[in-house]
Amino acid sequence: MIKIANAPCSWGVLEFDLDGKAAGFEQVLDEIRETGYEGSELGDWGFMPSVPEGLKCELDLRNLSMVGAFVPVFLKDRSKHAAGAELAVKTAKLMADAGYTDAFIVLADDNGSVPERTLNAGRVIPKMGLTDEEWKVFAAGANLVAAEVLAKTGLRTVFHHHCAGYVETVAEVDQLMALTDPSLVGLVLDMGHFQFGGGDPLTALKKHSNRIWHIHFKDCHPEIAAKSKTEGWDYFQSVGNGVFCELGKGAVNFTAIVEELKSQNYSGWITVEQDVLPGMGNPKVCAQRNRDYIKSLGL
Repeated sequence: MIKIANAPCSWGVLEFDLDGKAAGFEQVLDEIRETGYEGSELGDWGFMPSVPEGLKCELDLRNLSMVGAFVPVFLKDRSKHAAGAELAVKTAKLMADAGYTDAFIVLADDNGSVPERTLNAGRVIPKMGLTDEEWKVFAAGANLVAAEVLAKTGLRTVFHHHCAGYVETVAEVDQLMALTDPSLVGLVLDMGHFQFGGGDPLTALKKHSNRIWHIHFKDCHPEIAAKSKTEGWDYFQSVGNGVFCELGKGAVNFTAIVEELKSQNYSGWITVEQDVLPGMGNPKVCAQRNRDYIKSLGL
């Protein structure tokens, strides 16, 4: 049965060093539960309790499950792989020791750290991408992290393609899937990032069905995405201007996506992520509208 979660990034709790104050974990978890979700992702290390007993206590208090944890690693640089694997294992061990043995490490590039990719999010071209040799290093790093996590904690790893990182476009997602070990590295298909990166999420859902172990529901506003291109906004300006809008208000065809998920007998988690910058809007109101929209789709 498909279950629906939300994530701290919907409350402005992002992995980037940004101005403004985001909500604390108690408020985030309270509002996730109050708006009808069944689980949460972890957020950055230290955002929620970092001892298993404390984490489980907070989630049990609200009858929530832990779905996964986002771990960014600069995989292009081989010298960063070992430290990235160490952080991923530490994060996975926290979730596993708290009893969340079906949770995922959501591995990603160190998004927003390369100026050219950050400036051109949503409009990157091939010359801004990795070379063949860099791809080998990148994929080897993803395999290493996933292998270490699995061996030491039993948890699986999914890779999160992400605008403002080196895996954003359709071709880049395809390349990563081709170069990584399918027994180690799955894909978390993020509908909004895939749409903003120039792809059709429904096509990706069909193409990579055997690698998609986790799902993120995020929408992408076509007019704001188009304005991002004409105005030359960077990734953070695009997010600040609402490119990742409420579900059902953007270009992602969620009706068809839900139909396809049902036809594939998908039975994992769907995590809602409406990325906002700290202090943007009213996250609880948006979370409720997003949950109501998903219910209207039959989930």
